Order: sequence, then C-alpha cells, then structure tokens
Amino acid sequence: MNTTVEELRAAVEAAHAAFGKARAADPETRAGWLEAVAAALEQDAGTLVQIAGRETHLGSPRLDGELKRSVFQLRLFAEELRRGEHLDATIDHADAEWGMGPRPDLRRFNVPLGVVGVFGASNFPFAFSVMGGDSASALAAGCAVVHKAHEGHPDLAERTAGTVIDALDAAGAPAGLFSLVTGRPAAEALVDHPLVKAVGFTGSTAVGRALFDRAAARPEPIPFYGELGGINAVFVTEHAWSVRRDEILRGYAGSFTMGMGQFCTKPGLLFVPAGQTEELRKVLSEALAGFAPSRLLTERLHEGFRDAVGQVEEHTGVDVLLEGDFAPMPRPTLLRTTADAVRKDPALLRQEMFGPASLVVEYGDQSELAGLAGLLEGQLTTTLQADPEDDVAELTARLADISGRVLWNGWPTGVTVSYAQHHGGPYPATTSNTTSVGTAAIRRFLRPVAYQSFPADRLPEPVQDANPWRIPQRVDGTWRRPEQAS
Repeated sequence: MNTTVEELRAAVEAAHAAFGKARAADPETRAGWLEAVAAALEQDAGTLVQIAGRETHLGSPRLDGELKRSVFQLRLFAEELRRGEHLDATIDHADAEWGMGPRPDLRRFNVPLGVVGVFGASNFPFAFSVMGGDSASALAAGCAVVHKAHEGHPDLAERTAGTVIDALDAAGAPAGLFSLVTGRPAAEALVDHPLVKAVGFTGSTAVGRALFDRAAARPEPIPFYGELGGINAVFVTEHAWSVRRDEILRGYAGSFTMGMGQFCTKPGLLFVPAGQTEELRKVLSEALAGFAPSRLLTERLHEGFRDAVGQVEEHTGVDVLLEGDFAPMPRPTLLRTTADAVRKDPALLRQEMFGPASLVVEYGDQSELAGLAGLLEGQLTTTLQADPEDDVAELTARLADISGRVLWNGWPTGVTVSYAQHHGGPYPATTSNTTSVGTAAIRRFLRPVAYQSFPADRLPEPVQDANPWRIPQRVDGTWRRPEQAS
C-alpha cells in the first residue's frame, strides 16, 4: 500500500525532529552510524541480492558488485567525515590592521541543510536507490533522509530500508533519521513539504524536470540535485581509427550493451571517419556475436526503449547498421547516420535510447568534430579515442564545456567512487553543477554559516581555536592540519 500524504507529513516531521537531535553529532559519532549501516547491508547481502534479482532481472554478479559498491561508499564517507575537510572550517581572527580597515572576528563552516528527500532510481537498485549515493551523502552531511522508493523494486526497497533503520537504531542514531515512503502522492508531497530543504533525484529527464520545476515553484524554492542521464558521445580521431579501429569497436560494443544498455553513462553516440561502413558493420557484428540478452528492468522501460529507437530510426538520413529486436530479451540495435544529417537535424544527437541501442555518426574530416560537439546538449560524459600525436585541443575544450567527465581512450560505463570523481554535467545531464558520486557529493547538502564576534565559549566546535574535533582549519589565511592546531 502506498504512503498517504498524512503519513508522508508525519515522516518528514519525524525526520526534522531527528535532524534537530543529530545535527551537532561529532564526526566520529556520525561516521559510526554510516559504518553500522554498511555492516548491516553486508550482513543482509544474501537476502537483498536475492530480492533484487527477482525484481530487476539483473544477475547476481552485477548485484553483488553493486551492493559492495554501496557498502564501500558508506565506509569511504565515514573516513571523509573523520577528516573533516567537507566542513571547510575557516577562522579569521580580529585584526585592527587589516588592509581594508579593522576586521572583526569571523568564523565560518558548513552546516547540514536539514531534511532531504531522495528519489530512488530503477537501473541501480543499490548504488542509486535506498542507500545509494544521494542517501549516503545526505546522511554523511548531517541531514535526515526521507527516501521515496522506486516502483521498479518495491520489495527490495522495503527490505533495504528496514535494514538501514534497524542499523541506525542499534547505533544510537535518533529515530526518524531515515525513513521510506512510496507512491506518487507521497512523492509530490515530499517535494512540497516546507521542512524538506533539498531533493536528490536520479531518473528520466521528463520526471526529473517536472520535480525540478515543482521544487523551484515552492514558496521557498529548494535545491534539486537531479541526475537525468545523457547521450555520452564518443569521438574517434582519424589516426586512432586507422591504427586501432577494431579494438575501438569492440570496446564500444561492450560498453553500449553493458547492463543491457541501462547505464546512464552508456555511449549513445559514436563519431567515426566515413568510408568504411561495411567494415564497421562486420566488426561490430562479430563483437556482438556472443551477446547474451536479458530482460530490461521493467515493462515500462522496455516500451520506452522501443519507442525511442523507433523515433531515431524515423529521422531522415538514419539507417539500420545492425538490426536488433524488441523481444522480451531484446538484441542490440545499431543505427547509422552522417555528419551532414545531424547538422541538418541536431535533434538526432539528443534522443536517449535507454537500452541496448546506439547511433554511429560518420564524419568526412576530423576538423568537423569540434563543430559537431557544439550541437550536443549537456552530457554526463564525453570520450576521446585519440593518439598522442592528434591535435584535439579545440575538441577537448569543447567537450569540457558540455560534460562533467571527459575520458581519454576509455569507455564511460563504470563510475568509481573516489575523491576526484565527478558525476554530473550541464543540463539536461543534471540540474546543478555538483556531483552525485564521490566524496564531493556530501557538499551538496551543506551550506556555509559565519559567526561574527561570538564569545569563545559560544562558538561551534569546528571553529573553536582549541579545535576539539581535530579537523583542518584555515586560520588567518593559512591551512592548519589537526596536528598543527594549538
């Protein structure tokens, strides 16, 4: 049964009360809560993976790896909390001789926003769902989380949420710090509730944009951190094509079909030199010969996949390079077009086919690539398949302008959780300039507050001179590590 609007309001109010109790928890305490959740998920892995397999049609190896990723992420965030760098603690002591006139005592650090609403994704039932990146980073920031379950895996969502809540309770976290709600009425009410101070979302452009607009239309607009996917274009230079064409095509075949093409980083466009269409067809056919199809995540996604491929195929100048199908376990479809066709109809470069399908674009001269990149909308990733002697400075700069991550001789599927990771990009890839993966994701759910001329005994711990939390502080313009603090 779906959550009623009244139940949603009660969950948000409980989360707000829990936030009030938990907001001042020191880094060690909060890190312990994350580690308790990680251990509980690890202990319940067998049951969780079994439920996930039944509801999503994803195999155990994929689900095992995804759950391990979620557990690793929680522990990495716990380590990040102990380091305290996300707090950006900054102290400017009073200075009568300051260059622009006397300076008062100023202390600034990042504080958690409050209650965060998180929407789970269908394609990653662990990594971007109940205790995926948005929920984990919001909890790490010090926020409370109300998670809206995705209807594609309801039993898994309920089981995962129960595991998380039990772990937090056992670790001493305030009741209500994490909760689960279901259904569209609750989802809309979650975005609308005045106690909700931010929303994290991973999903389709249409749904994400509707929620983004709803969040912006509130009497008090709130940040909406939406990851809406993308086309993830790959550009192959003439020289790279001439020396390692087959290797590139094999990598492409493996990447656009990985996970049945249901990754938000799937390469949906491949730009290659013209003149070798038959060789292209032959090599890709051989590369896909051993492909083992499986069901897509949901019937709704299956229908959307079929419709999207049909829409691209209907464009003038598009033909079928390799014909797949739309059976219950669909085989890959590859479409082909030309640079001239996409210049006449740039919409060809903007249609995401969420499933095992991709579009190859043949260009006449490498000098065209920067201009073709300029036809693209915002991307999560773009990729260069190039060699050291290639002059791709202009193209690289153009790709950096439109994407959050630019790859050199790699493939975009697979997004590691680390310190330097950036999983985002200009709209419509995302609705912000932040990342939803990696330790920097924590900062989305923080805001800075400065304290001016406060008595020493009234200052929050992160900006006290004694530095009781033993975190990095920037004191009068100079960073001090904990061992340097006085």
